[in-house]
Amino acid sequence: MSGCDAAPDLIENRTLDELAIGDSAEMVRVLAMSDIELFAVMSGDVNPAHLDAAYADETQFHHVIAHGMWGGALISAVLGTRLPGPGTIYIDQSLHFQRPVAIGDTITVRVTVAGIDHETGRVTLDCQCRNQHDKVVIAGQAEVLAPRVKVRRAVTTLPMVRMHNPGARFGELVDRARALPPLPTAVVHPCDALSLVGALQAEGAGLIDPIWVGPRARILATAAEAGVRLDPDRIVDAPHSHGAAEAAVALVRSGRAQALMKGKLHTDELLEAVLDRTLGLRTERRLSHVFALDVPDHARTLFITDAAINIAPDLTTLTDIVQNAIDLALALGIETPRVALLSAVETVTAKLPSTLLAAAICKMHHRGQITGGLVDGPLAFDNAISPEAVAAKGIVSDVAGRADILVAPNLESANMIAKQLIHLARAEAAGVALGASVPIMLTSRSDSTAARLASAALARLLAAAVPVEGV
Repeated sequence: MSGCDAAPDLIENRTLDELAIGDSAEMVRVLAMSDIELFAVMSGDVNPAHLDAAYADETQFHHVIAHGMWGGALISAVLGTRLPGPGTIYIDQSLHFQRPVAIGDTITVRVTVAGIDHETGRVTLDCQCRNQHDKVVIAGQAEVLAPRVKVRRAVTTLPMVRMHNPGARFGELVDRARALPPLPTAVVHPCDALSLVGALQAEGAGLIDPIWVGPRARILATAAEAGVRLDPDRIVDAPHSHGAAEAAVALVRSGRAQALMKGKLHTDELLEAVLDRTLGLRTERRLSHVFALDVPDHARTLFITDAAINIAPDLTTLTDIVQNAIDLALALGIETPRVALLSAVETVTAKLPSTLLAAAICKMHHRGQITGGLVDGPLAFDNAISPEAVAAKGIVSDVAGRADILVAPNLESANMIAKQLIHLARAEAAGVALGASVPIMLTSRSDSTAARLASAALARLLAAAVPVEGV
């Protein structure tokens, strides 16, 4: 919980023989929203008066308030750690809640010895919680069994608590995308339950208007196995996965579809049809993939590119990778995306080709060949995302420590960064391929429902910001 008073290094009790009438102890805490959320997680009390600002505004208090027992827990903390301290056994507690506690209130919790029964060891303590205006918010009386044995110990180090609301940032993206008309989308070879149901969920969220492309019988059989029904008129029959990719691309070229969503087929198989020089969806840009990652404890959504398509990009390809990522960030409402070109060091050296490419990209940005954001590099990963690392190294940059977009020097490093954040930092990930005439949702079999919806939201917002190019 948030606090004003520093925790002591040692914890020591007051035994029954050491107590006297009028002895008191106190602690001070400032209520933060994280305290309310943590108490709700611990207790299961999700009363909207504590967690929903819109609902709370309609109550008699007109703002979010703390759980009443948050103050009660603070009283328990004083009794168990300060007076009488370790060894105390709670017997009884009365509490009278006189005023609400709002976010930002400073609460002083004081317990005072009011009665001592040396024969039974029972001690009565008056308990009060007062706010910064010296108004009583909670009053009551505790009865405890006081310790008879002296205890003096080092304070136990508590685990770090990470408060993260999974899917919250992606939920905001989905809400914004839902405000737009559904995106006509060719779902390519949806012949397994994951890809078919994932597309149906995106349809149900109002993000896409699916056209099912693949072997009609297999698609209908998959739907039956999954317990869902499809409109047969929205199925475009294709003999196999390769044919489904070609048919889906043809739907885009004809104007019936404005996006592609990968089903049960290899990414290479889909991209072969997309990149066909005669019948594909090529533009002047190189195709590239961008991961959007909601990383717990990080202040902003991170975009990592390219972790899926370009193995070892040269200068021309890297230029398009950077511009594609900037365009996506702009489409999502990031006013000035900050792009960090990653390497192992911050200095340009011929020994590391990635630093030379980063320097060249920065110069191209300086000359207006890359537009729409701020670009800097080479930067090591820590100096791209950590203000503390930047300060320690004395780096002066508009990007360092605040990067939105991380551009890796090759596919292996980008893929490893993204997968490490997903599996070790519990980041939520969504992705989309850019550079074709329409967005391409390259969903993975391991993607969660939230990730699939977020990928559809990325495509929907991108399509709204970047009109479909002629094919």
